[in-house]
Amino acid sequence: MKPQDHYQLIAEALHWLCQNQQDQPSLEALAHHVGLSPHYLQRLFQEWTGVTPKQFLKFLTKKQAMERLVQGQTVLDSALSSGLSGPGRLHDLLISTQAMTPGEAKKKGLGVEVSYGYGVTPFGEALLAWTDRGVCFLGFCHEEGRQHTLEEFKEQWPDASLSQNNLDATEKLTEIFNVKEKKQLKVWLRGSPFQLRVWEALLNLPAGTHCTYGQLAAFSGNAGASRATGSAIGRNPVSWLIPCHRVINSLGALGGYRWGTNTKQAIIGYEAAISAGQPD
Repeated sequence: MKPQDHYQLIAEALHWLCQNQQDQPSLEALAHHVGLSPHYLQRLFQEWTGVTPKQFLKFLTKKQAMERLVQGQTVLDSALSSGLSGPGRLHDLLISTQAMTPGEAKKKGLGVEVSYGYGVTPFGEALLAWTDRGVCFLGFCHEEGRQHTLEEFKEQWPDASLSQNNLDATEKLTEIFNVKEKKQLKVWLRGSPFQLRVWEALLNLPAGTHCTYGQLAAFSGNAGASRATGSAIGRNPVSWLIPCHRVINSLGALGGYRWGTNTKQAIIGYEAAISAGQPD
């Protein structure tokens, strides 16, 4: 079985666990669904995600979501009171960001050469795009389909010169989702000043925590602008890298997600289990 087949299988397993979490399915049931032996699936799942199916399933529950919401509130309150942001994803993933200048943004990509392609991730197929200045788009295809993701990408870069390169996209996605070895990654963002402030605040949310839309609005210096903050979150051009999946509603429910709620739930459970580092 090729590594790409492994990724697709694990993505299917993650999504199936999300869909059936209320039944708390056994390892045997999951193995039957994907057509593997329980022992082999357990080893493969942990090799590719860094956690076991049991750990992942545990962190899909609403109780765990609420606990992470409280934890995130504590982190945010502390950061707001001190004027400092805690250790967040910016350092965790070695991400460096650069925003377009206002003049560049107005051109809507005119004169910019953008490469893009499809590849597999632990959450299903994704579309990745990049320029010589860094990654500029990452969206998932599992629930909404390739065409929807492609249209969303082209909407953000309507006048750019596009070239498809699935081979390089696959290689870059493998590096991005490598849980064992993290590499320096550059991200090139196109957005309004308001959106950039929201995305910067998202980068400073520690892995494994959650916050509400109102909390993020305050954290980004936009207190009282929860709805506008939600819109900025929805326009996040690089999902996973800028962790918009960490924002949920005040009752612990997932809320919306640009690439589908099952995908959001899979990301949340996966990230929370890894952050907790719990034994099997």
